Amino acid sequence: MTQGFDSLAAMPVQLPAAPADEAQARARFFNSGNAFNLKLPPVPAGQFDAVAAQALAATHSGWWACDQSAAMGQAGPATTPLMLARYAHVAAGDALAFDLPATAAICYVIRGSGACRGGADLVRFKAGDVFLLPGGSACSLHGGAAGALLWMVDNQPQLSLEGARPGPAEASPVATVHYPAAEIERQLSLVTATAAGAGTSGHALIFSSQQQQARRNLMPSLTLSLNTLPPRAQQAPHRHNSAAITLVLQGEHCHSSVDGQACGWQRWSTMVTPPGAAHSHHNAGGVQARFLIVQDGGLHYHARTMGFEFLGA
Repeated sequence: MTQGFDSLAAMPVQLPAAPADEAQARARFFNSGNAFNLKLPPVPAGQFDAVAAQALAATHSGWWACDQSAAMGQAGPATTPLMLARYAHVAAGDALAFDLPATAAICYVIRGSGACRGGADLVRFKAGDVFLLPGGSACSLHGGAAGALLWMVDNQPQLSLEGARPGPAEASPVATVHYPAAEIERQLSLVTATAAGAGTSGHALIFSSQQQQARRNLMPSLTLSLNTLPPRAQQAPHRHNSAAITLVLQGEHCHSSVDGQACGWQRWSTMVTPPGAAHSHHNAGGVQARFLIVQDGGLHYHARTMGFEFLGA
């Protein structure tokens, strides 16, 4: 028996007996019985239909966050432990200034047109475009003649975990990248016209950049893919250790199955697949389904912990 306690697991955190200064007083000690039983709230399989509806109906400029921080016990806004998804609406002729305390933000233009200023770069965007916006400097979105609605995912919660801020632009691992809708469509047609082959989860277009080409990611920590599903088809059940945030682009009579729970699709809605959850996507309609997926897969690839596996029927 450990002195004064029934077991190592029952021993509370220990403090130094006679610290000589404040640096020594900050020390804390755990043991092999109580250090590894930390229980964190699970990541919910969120579905943000109401948030999407509010953003789609907005007439004023602003943000609509897909926030699950309360359920996960996190201090700041977060959709998953390491990612934050938001909708940004910019009214016609208006501007939305913001700070981006993240490595970068992945942006998809749902509707409208406009421009985005980040540092020295200016991206003129329209519906269907994707662009990568580096963080660390003042940014602004400008609405075109009909305004604009964007979907944005960044890694603010990841940096917030360590109280970090983006470094200077000249040392950043990312730069501004613009993927026009027409080029995305051209690239996707090349993918869907080619046999997927064994061992793939279907036809998907993976976004990368000049700086991240060797890693095949869009950001060091985040990945972006445009996934497709033919009419009356379904994706094989699988799981991976990365969390996934999905934006539904198009599809009729589609749903996802997450740990046995059916989640119906609503266009422009955001869905969350928790890390490690068994999931699959199903298209019972007559048109190709399309959905954007952002994952914190870059971190798992780097740590060699992606854990992707197909599951038996």
